[in-house]
Amino acid sequence: MKAIRIAEYGGSETLVLGDVDAPEPGEGEALIKIAYAGVNFIDVYMRSGLFKKLDTYPNKPPFTPGMEGAGTVEAVGPGVYTVAAWKLVRVPDGVPLDIATALQLQGMTAHYLTHSLFPLAEGHTCLIHAGAGGMGQLAIQLAKMRGAEVIVTVGSEEKAEIARQRGADHAILYRDMDFADAVLEITGGLGADVVYDSVGKDTIAGSLKCLKARGMLSNNGNASGPIGALDPLDLAEAGSVFFTRPHLASYIATPEERNQRTDDLHRLYREGKLTVTIDRELPLSMAKAAHDVIEERQSKGKILLKT
Repeated sequence: MKAIRIAEYGGSETLVLGDVDAPEPGEGEALIKIAYAGVNFIDVYMRSGLFKKLDTYPNKPPFTPGMEGAGTVEAVGPGVYTVAAWKLVRVPDGVPLDIATALQLQGMTAHYLTHSLFPLAEGHTCLIHAGAGGMGQLAIQLAKMRGAEVIVTVGSEEKAEIARQRGADHAILYRDMDFADAVLEITGGLGADVVYDSVGKDTIAGSLKCLKARGMLSNNGNASGPIGALDPLDLAEAGSVFFTRPHLASYIATPEERNQRTDDLHRLYREGKLTVTIDRELPLSMAKAAHDVIEERQSKGKILLKT
């Protein structure tokens, strides 16, 4: 079988397509024939070695990157009595496999951020960085469904229009203005109840600045690089705010929670309430190009590799 392998940490040139032996499912495992594999920024982190010291995402080379995919069950190991092992979710009729892939990592991330980490409700204002990206577009829609006012940052007017089409109330072109000042102006000086910051180093200081007193800052990504050290006194000076660096794994730690999130996302899609944007589909051999698009922040939705 074909697979992308990484022999050593590094740039996108380390992604090499080659032949590997098909694995045999063990106890409690299922063998899946992948139709679509999703590409996410976390794959860049793992490829570069950013996560090499984390137990949550073990990835010592050589390894095959990837955190999500959709396909069909080919075989199951001993102890598996249903179609899915505990980390698999069933794709219902009416949800194509490409959409199902997009609703895994990015969809569940948007879901836990808006429903669990900071459960949005009427009267809340949230700031979503990278609002035109795959996760950002989903988070906008979920936040609006919960009644929140949604502010986003984007890098161009084209991306601003995408965010508005998904329901964003305000789109800030962060390259043209100080986004923190813009958020404070929009909120009458109060600030946002919660900031979902997937950018990291370039935005974290501004994210703190535009928070409401006792608000929450979620650093759920590092697209511009890790934020480095954060002095707890900075949280006090920002208005006794809360800071968290969450992992999706902590919010889908059981089969019940994983299925609850995906069932909700699948339902919303089937009811026509959730738009899922596929930016592009590339063949598996173009994994390097897929990583380059993400790292250059050119994506306007989900990037998929078709096997």
